[in-house]
Amino acid sequence: MKNIFSLLILVVLTSTQSFANIKPLRVGVVGLTHTHVHWILGRPKDDRISIVGIVETNRDLALRYTQQHGYSMDLVFTSLEEMIAKTKPEAVTAFGTIYEHLAIVEKCAPLGIHVMVEKPLAVNLAHAKKMEALAKKYKIHLLTNYETTWYPTTHKAYELLAQDSIGSLTQLVVRDGHRGPKKIGVNKEFLDWLTDPVQNGGGAITDFGCYGVNISTWMHKEKRPLSVTAITQQLQPENNPKVDDEATIILIYEKSKATIQASWNWPIGRKEMEIYGTTGAVFADNRNDLRLRIAEGYDG
Repeated sequence: MKNIFSLLILVVLTSTQSFANIKPLRVGVVGLTHTHVHWILGRPKDDRISIVGIVETNRDLALRYTQQHGYSMDLVFTSLEEMIAKTKPEAVTAFGTIYEHLAIVEKCAPLGIHVMVEKPLAVNLAHAKKMEALAKKYKIHLLTNYETTWYPTTHKAYELLAQDSIGSLTQLVVRDGHRGPKKIGVNKEFLDWLTDPVQNGGGAITDFGCYGVNISTWMHKEKRPLSVTAITQQLQPENNPKVDDEATIILIYEKSKATIQASWNWPIGRKEMEIYGTTGAVFADNRNDLRLRIAEGYDG
């Protein structure tokens, strides 16, 4: 997660001031209901960013998190407008519902405030297009934090593929997920919207399918797939009555394919991928463990 903030700092500084006069980036945190917010609230203090304000209407939640991470409740506001007016952030990070992302960009872009949203970018294509248009019109940076993008193994796998260590890409398999939000004990504030089709835009397909699609786009050097097939299932209706909890996405490219398995039904937590080329394969088992296998005979 630290890399997304490094990138945010870099792009903002590049567009606003010289590196000889670097001051901490003034950052506002909008929403606390997505638990990935702990990555920014709990990051080691340094002189690169300064959290100047927090927007959260749930005072109990705000109190819990500010106490947990050592922030004053004086930083907490109940509206984005008030936080902007009183703290003048240069950038904001969005950790509320996915549906709220558009409204945040609509408010911040005209003011020249850069925005980082938690994955995925938007609940649907219409929202995404509006956000893209606003970012271009007002020349702000709009970033999406995909956790697995920053894994060392993801970058090493990309490097091995680029170096032709396994030949040309033929197949990509990405598996992400866990036992399901309720089973792993997600807090109520997060669970309430994570399993809501409007606020989250879907279930497992939204929560975990986005990781694989993002990585596939990068591994395929931004090429668009020729076709996209998605199949969803609901295997835990008692826990996820309104949304899917199992999704398989198949992306077909001219000379390769990507299979993305996003699930709230894995018996274990998974964020892994397999990259197959014409002469070998790379297995990224998690953020730190990677295996390279070169084809040798029938059994490889």
